[in-house]
Amino acid sequence: MKKKTKKEKQKQIIEQDSWIYILLLSTLVILIESLKNYTFALEQLNLTYAIFLLPLVYLLSNYITKKYGYQKSLVAISVSGIALIAFVILMDFALGKAIDFSSVSGGFCAYVMSQLINLMIYNFLMHNTKMPWYLVFLNYMFALIVFYMIYTLIYLNMLILDNFWLAYFSTLLLQAMICGVITFIDHYITIGIDLE
Repeated sequence: MKKKTKKEKQKQIIEQDSWIYILLLSTLVILIESLKNYTFALEQLNLTYAIFLLPLVYLLSNYITKKYGYQKSLVAISVSGIALIAFVILMDFALGKAIDFSSVSGGFCAYVMSQLINLMIYNFLMHNTKMPWYLVFLNYMFALIVFYMIYTLIYLNMLILDNFWLAYFSTLLLQAMICGVITFIDHYITIGIDLE
C-alpha cells in the first residue's frame, strides 16, 4: 500500500473543508429566500431584510474561489442553486400551496447568473491583477446589479412600479456599504495552496 505524502494529506483535508463552506453557502441562500418576505420601513420604502445577507453570498463564493479554486466554486454555486429550488418546492408543498415555477425560476436564474458572472470576473482579477480593492468592490456591486436586473426581468409582470426606482437605488446604496466592508474582508483572505 502506497503511503500518502504530506501534500496529498493536506489536499484531502482541504477537500473535506471545502464542503463546509459549500453547505454554508447553501444555508445562506436558503436563509435569504426565507427572509425575502420580511420587510422593514426606510422612510416610505419597504425593503427586505435579505438585502443585508445577499452581499455575503458573493463574499462566501469568492472565498471558496480563492481558497479552493474555480471548480469548487462552480460546485458550490450548483449545490446552493439546487438547495434553493428544493427549499422553495418543499416549503410550497409543506404549506399546501401550488408550486409557483415563476417564483422558483426568478430567484434561481438571478442567483445562478449573477454568481457565474461574479465568479468569472473574480477569477480573472485573482489571476491577472493584484486585486485592487476598487475592482473587487466593483465586482461585488456588479454582481448585485446583475442579480436585481435578472430578478426584475423575470418578475416584471408582477411589479408595482410606484417606488421601484427609489427602492432599487436605496437597496444598492445599503448594499454598497456592506460591499465596502466585505471588500476589506476579502483583501485579507489568503490564496489557497494549489492556486499560488
